[in-house]
Amino acid sequence: MFLFIIALILLIAGIIIGTSLKKKWIPIIAALVCMVLVVLSCVRVVPTGHTGVVTEFGKVENYTLDSGAHFVAPWKSVINMDNRVQKKNVELPCFSSDIQEVNMSYTVNYQIRKADAMTLYSTVGVSYYETVIAPNIAEAVKVATARYTAEDLVGMRDSLALEIEAILSDKLSQYNIELVGTSIENMDFTDVFTQAVEAKQVAQQNKLRAQTEAEQKVIESEAAAQIKKIEADAAAYEVLARAEAEAEANRKISESLTENLIDYTYAQTWNGELPTIMSGTDGAVIVNAGDLIETITE
Repeated sequence: MFLFIIALILLIAGIIIGTSLKKKWIPIIAALVCMVLVVLSCVRVVPTGHTGVVTEFGKVENYTLDSGAHFVAPWKSVINMDNRVQKKNVELPCFSSDIQEVNMSYTVNYQIRKADAMTLYSTVGVSYYETVIAPNIAEAVKVATARYTAEDLVGMRDSLALEIEAILSDKLSQYNIELVGTSIENMDFTDVFTQAVEAKQVAQQNKLRAQTEAEQKVIESEAAAQIKKIEADAAAYEVLARAEAEAEANRKISESLTENLIDYTYAQTWNGELPTIMSGTDGAVIVNAGDLIETITE
């Protein structure tokens, strides 16, 4: 627009000067210079990674320009909006649900939507980070942090990050800003809380160690009892097996006995002495073996 105005002034001045001096070449030269300036004022260059928003006398046009050179009417303006992924890190003081102070270091990666750059410019402007993004980051981080106790924040960091990202993404999408990624860089608690957490962890470790030792003793006791039971079962099985073996041997011996074998065995083991007691149908009778022999020989 500036070059276009200069060109008009130069053309008017050339015509006036040429007319007053009655020299025709002055207006011609002024017209040529004016044409060059007008052409230059119509060429607009949008840098790489930016989107051009076109305005005409303050009114935002319903289209955008991609990066590169464009021919635009000289009375129109082009505002370059950065559409690359941008990174911001913020330090925020927050409070947990149990009123513990925590200083949060939070990083956000974001970018504007190219197709809706003119809407963002018309509703927010070029300072959209300070106007929209920064306040919403602070709100999302503080709201999500206040839902957790300080102790939970230590162990549920991933859940907290996802919750903050969900809140922030929903807020920024309303302004045509896309949330690319977020991360919790650091959470810094007060020294008192940190010492309390460390003391609790030490106590839990000692308790776990004691439980482990007690369980180990129980396991060893149960193992010893099991070994004794196995040994007792083995001994009982051995006795039973020996008894069964003897019974089987006796059964086989009993089955193999005959009268002839019994008589033969008796004859082999007889010492030549007659018994003093003999049994009969009328019961046992005490006899004298010598008298019995004499009676038999007579």
